[in-house]
Amino acid sequence: MENDLIPVIQTHDLRKIYKIGEVEVHALAGVSITINRGEVVAIMGPSGSGKSTLMNLLGCLDRPTSGRYILDGEEVSELDDDQLAGIRNRKVGFVFQSFNLLSRSTALANVELPMRYAGVSKERVQRAAAALKSVGLADRMNHKPTELSGGQQQRVAIARALVNHPAILMADEPTGNLDSKSGKEIMDLLLSLNKESGTTLIIVTHDPTIAAQTQRIIHLKDGLVEEDIK
Repeated sequence: MENDLIPVIQTHDLRKIYKIGEVEVHALAGVSITINRGEVVAIMGPSGSGKSTLMNLLGCLDRPTSGRYILDGEEVSELDDDQLAGIRNRKVGFVFQSFNLLSRSTALANVELPMRYAGVSKERVQRAAAALKSVGLADRMNHKPTELSGGQQQRVAIARALVNHPAILMADEPTGNLDSKSGKEIMDLLLSLNKESGTTLIIVTHDPTIAAQTQRIIHLKDGLVEEDIK
């Protein structure tokens, strides 16, 4: 497809240095990658490889020490915190291992949250309901997280991540807290959503069976890209 050749993520010599007292930790030591629109990519690496740091930068949760990051055509590497928050809410959807749902709110209210932050008022309930329907939870909209299984909670989190139609969906160990059956269902759902909507999917994982289901695997080691395998 023609869209497959359009970059949605481009990084050039991305570096991140943390100072711990007098010590400098080079979490990223010069990462240059391109991810095209609609791709399904896994980011892997051992503890300390830089994969969490890279996810935070790609997700606009943090800024690089140096280097460039172009997200969906916008240079974001030098934006301030407020500008990053705006880009993040419009262009990035997050799915976390621990779901991160508000326990006292219904599934519908949880999915509405990103639209509240974005200032969406019209059709907010309808859009949230449609997102829940798309992940198979049309009959669980008024249930709170404690009334849902782990797999169902992750489906709510996916609906919440997708409701603002982000340029990229980032999933950090999305099956890590699930049993194997629920984990398979969540991966099948993520891959089907990518196929149907063309949303770029980036999965941070240590599980080779999860990574094997993606189109491409980026291996990090010591803050650098060790391998980029299609």
